[in-house]
Amino acid sequence: MNTIDITLSVVVGALFAVGFYLMLQRSLMRIVLGFIVLGHGTNLLLLVAGGTPGRPPITDGKAAAPERYADPLPQAMALTSIVITFALTAFLTALAYRSWRLWGNDEVRDDVEDRRIGTFAERARRHDDRERTPPEDAR
Repeated sequence: MNTIDITLSVVVGALFAVGFYLMLQRSLMRIVLGFIVLGHGTNLLLLVAGGTPGRPPITDGKAAAPERYADPLPQAMALTSIVITFALTAFLTALAYRSWRLWGNDEVRDDVEDRRIGTFAERARRHDDRERTPPEDAR
């Protein structure tokens, strides 16, 4: 590994950390920005996986060792990742805009139904625990 690979690896790690941190926020725009940063980190990761930069994909007709060629697959995967990231960014931005228009803010609200189901499951678990433990006088 050379200095460029190590530097890009650190940058990829930082982009992933920042992207995940932003995606854990409650603001929809921060989630969208986190997704964008995560997409950029993925693109860099794919390019780092391609190996040392600057090697030619095709030599001048002479037989050469396979390690002299550049691997085109990570570049193709990076292009695919760019397209997917763009499409999902457009979709998430439309969702955030719609949320802003409906409620006047872009904060993700708590799901009342999910909380109710969780509370019900917690009560059922406590009830099952009480039935499994024998009463005080039976011990």
